[in-house]
Amino acid sequence: MNEIKCPHCGTVFTINETEYSQLLAQVRGNEFEKEIHERLEREKALLTEKSKNDLQLQASQKDQEIRDLSQQLEQLKQVQNFDKQKALAEKDSQIATLKAELEKLSDQNALKLQEALSDKDKEVQYLQAKLDKQALSHENELQKTLSSLEKERDAVKTQLALQEKETELQLSSVRNDYEAQLKAANEQVAFYKDFKAQQSTKAIGESLEVYAETEFNKVRSYAFPNAYFGKDNEVSKASKSKGDFIFREKDENGIEILSIMFEMKNEADTTKTKHKNSDFYKELDKDRREKKCEYAVLVSMLEADNDYFNTGIVDVSHEYEKMYVVRPQFFIQLIGLLRNAALNSLKYKQELALVREQNIDITHFEEDLETFKSAFARNYELASRKFKTAIDEIDKTISHLQKTKDALLSSENNLRLANNKVEDVTIKKLTRKNPTMKAKFDALKG
Repeated sequence: MNEIKCPHCGTVFTINETEYSQLLAQVRGNEFEKEIHERLEREKALLTEKSKNDLQLQASQKDQEIRDLSQQLEQLKQVQNFDKQKALAEKDSQIATLKAELEKLSDQNALKLQEALSDKDKEVQYLQAKLDKQALSHENELQKTLSSLEKERDAVKTQLALQEKETELQLSSVRNDYEAQLKAANEQVAFYKDFKAQQSTKAIGESLEVYAETEFNKVRSYAFPNAYFGKDNEVSKASKSKGDFIFREKDENGIEILSIMFEMKNEADTTKTKHKNSDFYKELDKDRREKKCEYAVLVSMLEADNDYFNTGIVDVSHEYEKMYVVRPQFFIQLIGLLRNAALNSLKYKQELALVREQNIDITHFEEDLETFKSAFARNYELASRKFKTAIDEIDKTISHLQKTKDALLSSENNLRLANNKVEDVTIKKLTRKNPTMKAKFDALKG
């Protein structure tokens, strides 16, 4: 960037390299024109002076010749008196001739001088026309540059205005979405708090059972058309207890695909004595074994602040075989996962049932049974891996949803910071490290 000071008003302004080169070319053009005029004037004066000196020199030479001739004439008068008239006539003729030659030479020199001056005048006119053309071209370029700068200035002003409006609209939209989500979440929390506060302990437990039965009935017709899902009304003789729900599904040949014993546990937030999920494992496992169910599932709202149970489907088979703990929202998903795993082993169950019904040689029965068991174990292992993969994907989904929730809760502070940053944006700060734009805006203000 280059700074230029106005000689009239003293204003200092900054221009870029292109504008500086154009102004410098214009100044050089003016200086060049002035220098051309001065050189032409000097050459004209020198040419005139030279012509005068040449004419004077030639005149002096002729005068000298005339003086020499006069001396010779005097000598001739003295030596040759008899031929005086003839010599005088010849000398007069020579003098006349010399005078004619002198006048002719003077006219020729004057003509050459006039032609030289005419050529110089033509050259001056040509250079003047060229300079005028260059000056007009520079003026047009400066006008175009000024017009372009004005357009850029207007475009920048328009862009800044649009950016400010877009930022305001985005902030307003984000703020409205956040307020709507926060309001909906608060309303839902308040609803569940009031709902739990108005119910007794028995009603709270029964509400979870009603929820589970309603959710299953929503998908029963298309997801589990041949399945049984109902209350466990038979009290166990040994433990004198019963589960809440039993799920059973069989194929068209009556072979059981899957069976699950469900236990529903919930409690009010104001309950002083808080139960843990592990308090119900032992009893649930007994009910599963006595009712001959393959799996046991505890659908629990207990330990609401425990991240271990809030991550999704929790496998507690390390404590009790084939037992899971889930929150109510994963109730249907768990049935689907266990059912898919059971369908993978259904083929082998059917083969086992068929083998049991057939009358085969006892020596080959044990061999076929071992083959079947190894194949069944291999497929069961594959099914278990897929089941574990599905459980991991569900855990990842829950973790992602938790992060989304945390992001929404923390977005208010980000909105406040973003609003402060927008309010802190000024033309002065935007142009602090941009002297070109600063000069433009200062010119606009001026």
